[in-house]
Amino acid sequence: MTKNHVAFLFFSFAVGFVLFSMLLLFLRKRRCCSCDVCKAYVSSSWAAEFDNLCDWYAHLLRESPTGTIHIHVLGNTVTANPANVEYMLRTRFDNFPKGKPFSALLGDLLGQGIFNVDGDAWRFQRKMASLALGSVAVRSYAFGIVAGEIGRGLLPLLSSIADRGDGAVVDLQDVFRRFAFDTICKISFGLDRGCLELPMPMSEFAAAFDTASRLSARRGTATAPLIWKLKRLLNVGSERELKRTIRMINVLAEEVIRQRRKLGFASSHDLLSRFMGSVVDDDDKYIRDIVISFLLAGRDAVASGLSSFFLLLSRHHNVAKAMREEIAGVTKADGADVVSYEQLKEMHYVHAAIYESMRLFPPVQFDSKFCLEDDVLPDGTFVSRNTRVTYHPYAMGRMDSIWGPDCDEFRPGRWLRGGVFTPESLFKYPVFQAGQRVCLGKELALMEMKTVIVSVVSKFDVEVLPGGRPLKFVPGLTATINGGLPARVCRPKI
Repeated sequence: MTKNHVAFLFFSFAVGFVLFSMLLLFLRKRRCCSCDVCKAYVSSSWAAEFDNLCDWYAHLLRESPTGTIHIHVLGNTVTANPANVEYMLRTRFDNFPKGKPFSALLGDLLGQGIFNVDGDAWRFQRKMASLALGSVAVRSYAFGIVAGEIGRGLLPLLSSIADRGDGAVVDLQDVFRRFAFDTICKISFGLDRGCLELPMPMSEFAAAFDTASRLSARRGTATAPLIWKLKRLLNVGSERELKRTIRMINVLAEEVIRQRRKLGFASSHDLLSRFMGSVVDDDDKYIRDIVISFLLAGRDAVASGLSSFFLLLSRHHNVAKAMREEIAGVTKADGADVVSYEQLKEMHYVHAAIYESMRLFPPVQFDSKFCLEDDVLPDGTFVSRNTRVTYHPYAMGRMDSIWGPDCDEFRPGRWLRGGVFTPESLFKYPVFQAGQRVCLGKELALMEMKTVIVSVVSKFDVEVLPGGRPLKFVPGLTATINGGLPARVCRPKI
């Protein structure tokens, strides 16, 4: 018998064992649980009623008296209760870490980067990032890069499209992803992507990053982790594809590190240089993980937020009009392509509109922790040790118990008090997480999004095309609109 035959028999036996184990688990769960939530999951009824899994979760959480449900087949407690979110992210923070199961899911992609670790490794990276992002010099440096990318790249591109006058359509999501990638390369690495000596076009690396994100996230939907671990061991199916894309991503990360070392980093403002200056023995694997974490946060989250914003704005012309009035009042038609940092601070309605957009479409739709020891959430839900607990910002934005009966409406005014932007508790609005893990790049991301939005809205009308299809999201670590965001860009009508 050849080695191939032995491998095939082993694989067949392993798959059969896994499927048999899943069947036993399924039958046991059906016997031990008769709740409506479990029945809904087992019957997969969400696929017939909802276009996105997150909408199904939002529906179930709205139906729950406590705003919390338990998906027995997945062993996952899901909550949209602000008191529970505060308990997990602040009150009992140490009992709800990311956990080893989560780190295993994303370990091949994120490694030991800040989004995938706990304990001392997380504290060190957070301290370094906090010192960098809290620096006035770094914020000024970042704003200069964002303004430059808008003035020299984004606005000329949109102008060329608007001036065609032939009904040309552009994929705004793709435009924002390219813009965010260029911007994060300069802010985080101090590099223009044109200086990177890569063996293939950047678009192929971007596609590899998207695929790796999608396949890594898919691991978390498996009812039995043994399945994806076995596929990885045998190097077959989706795990083989994930391995291939991560090899490509590593080539990009290695080139970024090489270029940064070539240029030197002793006096640079970029974030990577600050981390590299603190690492002993030139640990390239550790630095690689930091590069990937920066790319994930800086490209995907910002592009997702911008795409969702213009999707909503295209449906609410009254909001676009109110924004233009505020922008004109602050800038007083000074003719500048990009507003100043100080002018941005005066635009409270624009700020409110951004928050309102991310309330409905958060870039990260849900986030999971793992309970170390048996615990009881504030709403009375018991959580057993070593189980997954998920808080769901996407569903929370659609809870009338939190936002009132108009929770499904895009209404920026809900964030204003006397015309001044007034934030809500982060535990009620955990779009940037909250507590000790609150997003350190929050202000940087908001500045970038706000600068782009003000620059585009003041100069163009954006009409997102309906396309005759429901809005769907691609499975991944951040919310990406399936099929892109086709839109027409034209000059505002006077």
